[in-house]
Amino acid sequence: MEYASWFYINEIEPHFSDEEKYLFPILDPSHELIERALKEHRRIKRLFLDTEDPERSLHRLEEELDAHIRFEERILFNEIQKVATPEQLAIVEEIHTENEPILEYSDPFWE
Repeated sequence: MEYASWFYINEIEPHFSDEEKYLFPILDPSHELIERALKEHRRIKRLFLDTEDPERSLHRLEEELDAHIRFEERILFNEIQKVATPEQLAIVEEIHTENEPILEYSDPFWE
């Protein structure tokens, strides 16, 4: 569960934050696809933070993340591209191509 917490803090949380700050505002906040994406972000966050039944949470998390990624790639991002200005698309591209250092999880378990 420690790795899941680390992964959420270092990978998922910043990714969700960028999407919510730069991508989602391109569409109207009440757009059904934005509402769905935000609900999925909240559900995924709850699963990462759930310590009551980690095995169940991790299993559900796998399914939720897979479905969420497919939804964003196949549906949401296509809709955003239809209405985004060239300037907005440039910002989106910049966010996705920034050269951030790759963080590594340090735990003797992985050695």
